[in-house]
Formats: sequence, C-alpha cells, structure tokens
Amino acid sequence: QLRLVESGGGLVKPGGSLRLSCAASGFTLYHYGIGWFRQAPGKEREGVACISSSGASIDYSDSVKGRFTISRDNAKNTMYLQMNSLKPEDTAVYYCAAENLGGCPRKIALKRFDYWGQGTQVTVSS
Repeated sequence: QLRLVESGGGLVKPGGSLRLSCAASGFTLYHYGIGWFRQAPGKEREGVACISSSGASIDYSDSVKGRFTISRDNAKNTMYLQMNSLKPEDTAVYYCAAENLGGCPRKIALKRFDYWGQGTQVTVSS
C-alpha cells in the first residue's frame, strides 16, 4: 500500500523554525516529483514547494521563497521542508504529495499530484 506520512509539525513562535518530514512506504520516491502544500482554515489548499525527481527543478510559492527549503533523501525514501522565519500566516495543515511523472509542475499545481499524506498541523503564534 502506498503511503506518505508527515511529521514534525507543532507550535512555534514567530521567527522560529520547524522541519517537516514525509516518509514514503510502499513505493520508491526516487522516481517521483514531490511537493509540499498547505491549507489554512477557510482557505483553499495551496502549493508551497516542489522538487523534481532529479532535483534539477525546484519551485517555491512567492509567500515562502527565501524562507522555506524543500529537499529529498532518496536513500531514506523521505522528503523534507525546512521552514525558517515563520510567520503567523504560515499557520496551516501541511501536506506532502508525490507526482508520478517525476516533475515539479508549473505553479505547483495540486491536480498534478497523485499521492497525498494525511497532513500535519503547523501553528505559528506567540
């Protein structure tokens, strides 16, 4: 069974950092493009970052560019999202996803991603 399981969410103060992890099981992430998304209460799910299977293509939403870093460790079958300089507006449920064509879709389009994790809550508050 294909699964993605996020971890690392929690409560952090503004300006703080968190690292989210997403472990894959039942399939090998090496061939997949991967992405991180988030959904705040009352808002649509939005793309945050993606990276292609080769690592050659990486994209970030404007709202997180320069603060978040997406990475992958194919040996561990795990992806990461390092989040620095967190702001209250970063508060959301964060989801990881995998895209079976191996790309980093333009505008980190949700519909291109095939497999999703269950989400982890990130709350930025003083």
